[in-house]
Amino acid sequence: MEPIYLDHAATSPVHPEVIQAMLPYYEEQFGNPSSIHQFGRRARQGVDEARGTIARLLQADPSEFIFTSGGTEADNLAIFGYAYQHRGKGNHIITSQVEHHAVLHACQELEHQGFEVTYVPVDQTGRVSVEDVRQALRDDTILVTLMYGNNEVGTIQPIAEIGALLQDHQAVLHTDAVQAFGAISIELDHLPVDMLSVSAHKINGPKGVGLLYVRDGIVLKPALYGGEQERKKRAGTENVAAIIGFAKAVEIAIANREERQKAYFDYCQTFFDQFQQEGVQFVMNGHQTWRLPHIFNVSFPGVHVEALLVNLDLAGIAASSGSACTAGSIEPSHVLVAMHGSDSELVTSGVRFSFGLGNTKEHVQWAAKETAKIVKRLQDQEAFIR
Repeated sequence: MEPIYLDHAATSPVHPEVIQAMLPYYEEQFGNPSSIHQFGRRARQGVDEARGTIARLLQADPSEFIFTSGGTEADNLAIFGYAYQHRGKGNHIITSQVEHHAVLHACQELEHQGFEVTYVPVDQTGRVSVEDVRQALRDDTILVTLMYGNNEVGTIQPIAEIGALLQDHQAVLHTDAVQAFGAISIELDHLPVDMLSVSAHKINGPKGVGLLYVRDGIVLKPALYGGEQERKKRAGTENVAAIIGFAKAVEIAIANREERQKAYFDYCQTFFDQFQQEGVQFVMNGHQTWRLPHIFNVSFPGVHVEALLVNLDLAGIAASSGSACTAGSIEPSHVLVAMHGSDSELVTSGVRFSFGLGNTKEHVQWAAKETAKIVKRLQDQEAFIR
């Protein structure tokens, strides 16, 4: 069996149609979109059309989108840009304990600069309580930043309810939708958020491009200076080809979303059924109703995640711990720690399988069987040692 890639939540292969859409902007339409000659005008037309396509599909105005280098920059622009611009209104920010590090580290940096940050907890499914957010709100709260769908366990947060909670408060709502976008429906004309971050490489687009949706009327302090691109909110020559590819990836993702959702839920069930059939000891992580369809996160008591990932890789299965790897060792997942506590065995044995373009039912069935064999062997070894 050929190697099977089940780590699409980390990054995804570029769709062939996306590559074809990008090629002319490397070969022929290579102009700088800020130039006034015909080469520049053609590039500008491509960027404007791509922005319009994304805006139409997300049901927002094109002027509300800022292209960035990816999800991390989009998150940083939203958090730092709003905090710096509106510090006169207050210096309190609310986030959660399970955010992506692009959000957590940004908030930690703001704390070093004198801002106060409340990190609301999550329950054992990884979900934030709306009531906890309500209780954390203060008169000087200026920003609430909560991810839409968790990148490690797939839990979907109650973003609409939290947005409704903030309707009569000065605080604005930013959501990191990098993992959720393309996996579930997001319509900005109905979603009560003020800012939303997205990245192309999670939806079979190119790396190095993302966007920040900024609702009309929201003012941010720019993070970059040196040009008037992106309506003076993000200086720097636009990554034209990547932006074209981004728009194409959005088109494809939205067009076949329901078909993919059904397939990915089926893949998750295949893993679940195989583990049960083989008598594997396992615990599923995340919410079983409010969850992204392409992420299956599971802990195997008695198995260390490093050993499991190495054995999976040797078998030709690419999966992930969903947590950071530093100096060759895997740090405990901050998401699983927030859900289960630092002393839980589930924290050190959690593995994320995530599905996407190129995966088939046959691939997943084989991968599930191989994973079950590997886990049983490792669990039996651990039991023998004990």
